[in-house]
Amino acid sequence: MPEEYPLTTPTNDERILGVLSHILAIVPGVGILGPLVIWLLKKDQSQFVEANARESLNFQLTIIIGWIISGILVVVFIGWLLFGVLACLNVVLVIVATVKASENMIYRYPISLRLIK
Repeated sequence: MPEEYPLTTPTNDERILGVLSHILAIVPGVGILGPLVIWLLKKDQSQFVEANARESLNFQLTIIIGWIISGILVVVFIGWLLFGVLACLNVVLVIVATVKASENMIYRYPISLRLIK
């Protein structure tokens, strides 16, 4: 099951930070820095915020790795298609995760390397 409920009900501020940790990842110019800053600042203060920011951070790292691979595969033209697929996947899954965080849930991205634990 890709989403889970936190052990305690998050406060309104925690819920907002959980939502921001996902949505900031697709804002141009912010990208991976949004979830990284939230995770670094709140990882020891809130289980809900830490879990959402960690999931967002892991997914964005996975997307960056995918873009690097796509950049290499551009030489054989399949990279262009992979760039489009990754961009669409990034937007759709971030929106799903944002909605789940607004519903006080922790969303686990289905296609994500668990680099940060």
